[in-house]
Amino acid sequence: MLRLGRFGSNATPFPARRPASVTIDWAAMERQCRRLLPARAVVAAPQELLTYDCDGLTLHRAQPSLVVLPETTDQVAALLRLCHSEGVPFVARGSGTGLSGGALAENGALVIATTRMRSILDLDLANRRITVQPGVINSWVTRAVAGDGFYYAPDPSSQVVCSIGGNVAENSGGVHCLKYGVTSNHVLAMEVVLPDGTVTTLGSGLAETPELDLRGVFIGSEGTLGIATAITLRLLRAPQSVAVLLADFSAMEAAGEAVRLVTAAGVLPAGMEIMDNFTINAVDDLFGSDEYPRDAAAVLLIELDGQEREVAAAVEITGELCRRAGARTLRQASSEADRALLWKGRKAAFAAVGRITPTYYVQDGVVPRSALPGVLAAIEELSRRYELPVANVFHAGDGNLHPLILYRADQPGVTERVQALGAEILRLCIDAGGSITGEHGVGSDKRCYLDWMFAPDDLATMGLVRQAFDPAGLANPGKIFPTPRSCGESARRRAAPVTLRLAEEVPTGTGEEPSLEPLDVF
Repeated sequence: MLRLGRFGSNATPFPARRPASVTIDWAAMERQCRRLLPARAVVAAPQELLTYDCDGLTLHRAQPSLVVLPETTDQVAALLRLCHSEGVPFVARGSGTGLSGGALAENGALVIATTRMRSILDLDLANRRITVQPGVINSWVTRAVAGDGFYYAPDPSSQVVCSIGGNVAENSGGVHCLKYGVTSNHVLAMEVVLPDGTVTTLGSGLAETPELDLRGVFIGSEGTLGIATAITLRLLRAPQSVAVLLADFSAMEAAGEAVRLVTAAGVLPAGMEIMDNFTINAVDDLFGSDEYPRDAAAVLLIELDGQEREVAAAVEITGELCRRAGARTLRQASSEADRALLWKGRKAAFAAVGRITPTYYVQDGVVPRSALPGVLAAIEELSRRYELPVANVFHAGDGNLHPLILYRADQPGVTERVQALGAEILRLCIDAGGSITGEHGVGSDKRCYLDWMFAPDDLATMGLVRQAFDPAGLANPGKIFPTPRSCGESARRRAAPVTLRLAEEVPTGTGEEPSLEPLDVF
């Protein structure tokens, strides 16, 4: 039974913080952790702790004082009981591929890394479900059941390295979230250790149950409500037929228009992804081939799956709509090898850009699909205004943008400019009716923008939910919510307005898109 803290009308909206004057005796904590865990499960050497000073967003760093690597639920529970008794904050960490600074050990926190919790605990194909520990890698789930004709749908671009526990914390999506949904649509139940060390279960393993959906509350809470130690996932039958279309365009707006036309026609692809010219060339350079047309302003990847006749009809309709939007050429891949080749570049896009520029900053805004053409044009305008190149690669089907702001960290004042541009892009998304995050989470990177979306009463209510799970405020403190200490008044600063062009004002296949020449500003 889940025990939650009580709160009344006089409750503060956010959990209490450890007083600044109280310090943690990390030497004593290390000794106690070594009594609970094997010697190899405690990391205290400064050079080894450097591994944990950031997640995938390297713009923010904070080296922890101590890291522990438990292997069982009992060990996690013992560690959280220790933290609770000593008043020590903790941060749960998976594979470290997050992109919001959510796994940073800010202000002195014990890092509890789940990377050694990599066992498949149960496989129930009759009921299409599998139970895994949080450190199991996303792609391993499909690998474990593919021979039986099943797969796990959520597939972040980092699926070969990201962990299921991290996916749960961030409610991750991926290429196939357009048709099949994000992580929360595929988690049936979780064994969870609450911040006081209590072990409980959220969800029943069934698709529908009558109780409050605390499972849904926990998913996407970014480690602020506890640590999931066993996760039951929904499995899907592999589709009978799959086809992938690659369409290329002479203007980014035309690619966005193709997305609008396809979705408006009632076709539901498994995934729709766009890459711009800079990303196209970066990927082609990475693999040493011209898999994507180098002169295209944008390419659109569309995957269609289902019954054979259904897929054949969808391919015909989708191809015609892409041509109507201004597609120059269309390529279809039906074999598994050809499909994998087309998707390989999209999955490697971030890595490909990383080979060209030493640093980049990834944002994660969401806009309605109908707003894509205007928002993409406005991002180009912002890029010129800040004199910082922006490469665009994103989940076009659900409007989840991933603009990559390219820069060199050794340039004076560039970090502030990069963050200011990122904030303006998020403001642009909100003004278009969207959100500041789709799947990367808020973490520490976007907490100062949360009050752009939510009123004080909304934030206070969220804080009360968090307090019910974690009255002492020990679980990933300082993340998600804006506070005067972390944000000051900057969170309420409204970015300069950018004029959006409506979809009907955007050309659909004619004219030249402004070129992106990132090296000129380095």
